[in-house]
Order: sequence, then structure tokens, then C-alpha cells
Amino acid sequence: MKNKQKNTPPPQVTDAPQQKNAAPQVNQGRHEAQCSICNHAQREEIDRAFIDWESPYTIADAFGVARASIYRHANALALYEPRERNIKRVLGRIIEHGSTVEVTAAVVVSAVATLSKLNASGQWIDRRETVNLNDMFARMTEDEMRRYASKGELPDWFTSVVGETDANSQRGENEG
Repeated sequence: MKNKQKNTPPPQVTDAPQQKNAAPQVNQGRHEAQCSICNHAQREEIDRAFIDWESPYTIADAFGVARASIYRHANALALYEPRERNIKRVLGRIIEHGSTVEVTAAVVVSAVATLSKLNASGQWIDRRETVNLNDMFARMTEDEMRRYASKGELPDWFTSVVGETDANSQRGENEG
């Protein structure tokens, strides 16, 4: 019996680039002519406040504009991207106010941990440290190796590089 293959049409190729959740194009001239933020005397301050993670509610109240206008303006001028890159600002504020407002310790610790993983551009960087133990043992002197083999003692410099481990960790597993 022969294997029958299904006749499937080839995938369709389009000239249009595939974009995820692409926002519709905004006519900049029309936007700027009708936008209450673009025509506001304090436009730069409003833009800066938005990028610095001020609440749109607060911005609307402080500058006498509609909150919906802030969102439309931010979308039209692509202010969300610089705002997201500026995440360090809001995390810093959380950490700064941790001792003066009612914020749980978990929130402050989480903000510090998150902040430590962001680079200068606000991009998430997973920092990993790796240590090649073979290289570490190769650095040990003959006397240090003998002491390690007979007593299980590592030199001070070794633990400062690798980190501390429970002194009884292997003994507890190997002895009943």
C-alpha cells in the first residue's frame, strides 16, 4: 500500500510586514492641530510627567486637561516607549518612599530586585555569575589541595570567590 500525501496549498506570501498589535497610523498634522496637549502652554511638562510615570489622573488634574487626551497624545507621539524605558524612575520612587508611606516590605524588596536587573536603557538583563570549579581547583597550591583532601577545608580565597556553603552539607548526606 502506498503512502498517500495530502495536497496542501503552499503558504501564502504577502508583501505587508507582520506586526503584532500595531497601532493604526496617526496623521501627525491632524493630531497636532486638534490635540489639547500639543496646543497646551505646558506641553513639555505634560510629556515629561507622562514619561516620568506620573499618573494620568494627576497630570490631568494638574494641567487642566482630559485624561483621555493624555492617552491619545501619548499614543500619537509614541510616548509609551520612552516611558517603558524609564521604568527605573518609578521603581526608584517606590524604593524612595518605602520608609515614608505604607508599603509592604515585599513591595520594596521586589522593586529593588527589579531595579537591579535593569540596565541604563531600562532593558531587563538577567545577570548570571558562573564559576568554573576546575579552574578554581587548578589555582589551589599543593598544600591547599592536601588540606582539602584530608580535612575538607577550602582556602579562604576559594570561598570568597565561590561563596559559602554549609560546612556539613556533604557530611549530612554521606553519613547516616
